[in-house]
Amino acid sequence: MNPMIDLVADLGEGFGAYAIGDDSQLLEIVSSANVACGFHAGDPDIMAATVAECVRRGVGIGAHPSFPDLRGFGRRDMGLSSGEVQNDVLYQLGALNGFAAFHGTKVTHLAPHGRLGNLVAVRPDYAKAVAEAAAGVDKELIVVAQEGELAKAARGAGLDVAIVGIVDRAYQEDGTLVPRSQPGAVLHHPAEIVERTLRMVIEGKLRCANGVDIDIDVDTVLLHGDNPGAVDLARLIRSSLIDAGVRIAPLAEVMDAKKKAA
Repeated sequence: MNPMIDLVADLGEGFGAYAIGDDSQLLEIVSSANVACGFHAGDPDIMAATVAECVRRGVGIGAHPSFPDLRGFGRRDMGLSSGEVQNDVLYQLGALNGFAAFHGTKVTHLAPHGRLGNLVAVRPDYAKAVAEAAAGVDKELIVVAQEGELAKAARGAGLDVAIVGIVDRAYQEDGTLVPRSQPGAVLHHPAEIVERTLRMVIEGKLRCANGVDIDIDVDTVLLHGDNPGAVDLARLIRSSLIDAGVRIAPLAEVMDAKKKAA
C-alpha cells in the first residue's frame, strides 16, 4: 500500500480587516486546516467563512487554540495556571464547534498554537489540561502534537494522537525543534524541505541539526503559508508527494487507515 498523509496549514489567522497568509490558495493544497479560534487570531466572521470554505472543499477542520495573546499572536508565555489553560482551550474549542455544527460538520482534531503548543510538549500540567479538555468535549478528537508531554497525556486520556512533521524547521536529536532564536532553526531552501518531507513520509527518517538521523512516524505534515514563497513551496511539497505515490487525505481518514492497518 502506498503511504497516506494529511497536509495541514494554520488558517483563519487574520483579524477584522487584517489578513495573514493566503487561505484561498492554501485550501487548494491542504487536506486539513488548523483554524484560529479568536485568542491569537481570528474572529467570528473569519471563523465562519473559514469553516464554510473547508466544508465546501472537503477539508478537515481542527481547532487551533492559543494563549489569550492577540497582540503577540499567541507567541508569548502568559504565566497561566493549568486551570486557566484548560478553560481557555474549552472556550475556543466550543466556539469552533458551534460554527462547525452550524455548517453540518464537526471539529475532528485539536492542535495547540504558538507558545502554548511549545509548552504542552514539555509541561505535564499544561499537557494534562489540554488533553482533559479535548477528551471531555469529544473522545473522538484527534490531538495533533510532536512526541512529548501532550502526546503522552492525550494517549492517557484515551485520545488518538497524530504526530506532526514540521518540515521547514530544524530538529534536535531528542525530537524537539531547534529554538527559533538559534541559527538554522528555520529552513528556507525548497529542495531541502521537499527532500526532508519525502524522507519523513516515505522512509520515516529525519536528519537532525547535528547530522544524526532519527526515526519519525508522521501522520500529518504542517505547511506554512504566511511568508513569501510559502504557497508555491506548499504546492511543490504536495505535488512531490503525489509523484512519489503518496495519497493525500484528511487527518481523520489517515488515522482510520492507520488503525485498520495495525
